[in-house]
Amino acid sequence: MSIEDLENYETEMELQLYREYKDIVAQFSYVVETERRFYLTNEVEVVPRGSAGDVYFEITMRDAWVWDMYRPARFVKTVRVLTFKDVNVEELDTPDLELPKTGFAD
Repeated sequence: MSIEDLENYETEMELQLYREYKDIVAQFSYVVETERRFYLTNEVEVVPRGSAGDVYFEITMRDAWVWDMYRPARFVKTVRVLTFKDVNVEELDTPDLELPKTGFAD
């Protein structure tokens, strides 16, 4: 396999991952970013912990999707992350319920 083949493969994998993300993002309530991964999840808990004067975070997520093109299964039931780095948790906007158009004139 040439370097060009490998680059093309990785580009295609990233594109597939992005398409999957766009298809499923509306099913989740939160985006969680750590220094190593990006997650979509419906339930997240971040607990600061202390050890020998240092602070670290314990993050627990349930019903999560992991942005990782090398993972064979990106949907996970439970994820637990321990990190000394920053953690970003954002609640996703949920679109208002939109009624289907009937086609009748007002």
